[in-house]
Amino acid sequence: MLEETRQLIYDNQVMVASLMLYQDVLQQEAWEAYVKLLHSIANHITDGHENSSRRLSYLLAYGQWFRAIAATGYSWRDYVILQILGSDNPFSQQAQTTDINHLPAPLVAAAKQDLEILEELSLWSGGKLVDLIDNGDRFLDWQTNSREISKLSPAKQSLVNKFQSNDDWAKLLPDLANYYQQFGTGIFADYTAFRWRKGHIEGIAYPDLVKLSDLIGYESQRQALYKNTEAFLSGYRALHTLLYGSRGTGKSSLVKSLMYAYSDRGLCLVEVAKNDLKDLPIIADILRQSPQKFIIFVDDLSFEEENDDYKALKVILEGNLSAQPRNLLIYATSNRRHLLREYFSDRPSLKDLADRQEVNPWDTVQEKLSLSDRFGLTLTFLQADQEIYLKIVHHLAKRAGIDLLTDDLNFRALQWATRNNGQSGRTAQQFIDHLQAELQVKNLPK
Repeated sequence: MLEETRQLIYDNQVMVASLMLYQDVLQQEAWEAYVKLLHSIANHITDGHENSSRRLSYLLAYGQWFRAIAATGYSWRDYVILQILGSDNPFSQQAQTTDINHLPAPLVAAAKQDLEILEELSLWSGGKLVDLIDNGDRFLDWQTNSREISKLSPAKQSLVNKFQSNDDWAKLLPDLANYYQQFGTGIFADYTAFRWRKGHIEGIAYPDLVKLSDLIGYESQRQALYKNTEAFLSGYRALHTLLYGSRGTGKSSLVKSLMYAYSDRGLCLVEVAKNDLKDLPIIADILRQSPQKFIIFVDDLSFEEENDDYKALKVILEGNLSAQPRNLLIYATSNRRHLLREYFSDRPSLKDLADRQEVNPWDTVQEKLSLSDRFGLTLTFLQADQEIYLKIVHHLAKRAGIDLLTDDLNFRALQWATRNNGQSGRTAQQFIDHLQAELQVKNLPK
C-alpha cells in the first residue's frame, strides 16, 4: 500500500512538471501550496518506508494548502476549473482571435494534454492526498461556497458546470476556445469592471452594480445610450457619448447600469480618472488586443484652461495615424457643455489683437469649444422637476421597504430637497437613506 501511495505521489509530481501551456496556474497561492504538499509527502515516504521525523512537514504543508483553498471560496476541483478559464497562455491568447480549427496542431494537442493532466490533478485534493498516509477525520476538503458561485457570470457558471459533469476535459477544448474568444483571458476573464491606476489596469472586485430598473426618468436618454451600446456589441459602428447635464441626475448610474445589463455579452467598463487622460493612447493599445468590448468611463469630465490633457482625449475621439480600436468607446459625464471652462475674456477683442498679435484669435476659442463636438452622441440631462423627483423618491422608498402615507412622504421629500441639494436623483437617494435610518432608529426597542 505504501509503495502504491509513493507511486501515486510521484505520478502527480510528474504531471505537474509536464504542463506545457498552463504553467501559469502554478503561480497561484493554492497551487504553490499543493506542489509543496506533494513534495512534503514524497519526502515523508523514503524508499517505501515512512519517515516519522518528516510528518510535521507534510502536516504543515497540508494546513497551508487548506488555508489557501479556503481563501478562494471554491473546492479544489472548482478552483482548478476556474484557473483554466482564466489562464493567460499561448493557446488561450491565440484562441481569442483564431478559430480552433485553424490553430497549429501541436498547440491544440498540448492544450488537450494539459487539460487531461489538470483533470486528473483536480481529483486529488490536499485532503485526499494526506489521507493516503495519515488516515483521520481531521483532514478536510473545502467545499465550494454557494455565494462565490453566484458571483460568477452566467457564461462562466455554465462552462464550470460542463467541466464538473464531464470526465474527459480534453473534449471540452472547443467550448473553452469559444469562451476565450468571447471573454478573453487573464485579468480580463476574471473581472468586468476595471480602473486605470498608476500605469496599469486593475480589476474591481466589487463594482457598483446598478440595474436599469432602479433608474427613473430620462427615458429617451436611457434608450439612446442603450441603443448605441447594443450597436457596439453587435459589431456595428457606435458613437463616443457625452452625458451632459445637472449634477445628481443619474448620468454616472446610467453608464454603470450597462455593466449589469451586458457583462454576459463581453462588455467591460474601464474607469479612467480625468488626470490620467494623458494615458489614453496607452490604454487603447492594451485593450485593442482583447476580444471583449470596452467602454472607457470618464466621470465628471472637465478641463481647466492650463490643462492640455484634452489633446490625448481628442486623439482617441478623432484618431491619428493609428487605426481606432473597434472594441472601444468612450462614455463621459460632465456638468459643462463644452468641457473646458469658458470666460467672457476668452472672446477676442481689438485690444487682444493688438496685445497678443494673434492673427486668428477665434480659432483658439473654437479649439476650446470643439472638444465636445468630437463625441458623436450628446445626451442632455436637465434638472429633475418635482414630478420626476417625487417619482424617484417613491420608487426608492418602495425598494427600501418604507411604508408612509403618500402625502407624508411627499412633504418630507420636498422639505429635504429644499434644505439640501435641490431636486435630483442623488438627493432622492440621500433622502431615502436618511429616512430609512431614522425609521429604524425610531423602532429600536427602548
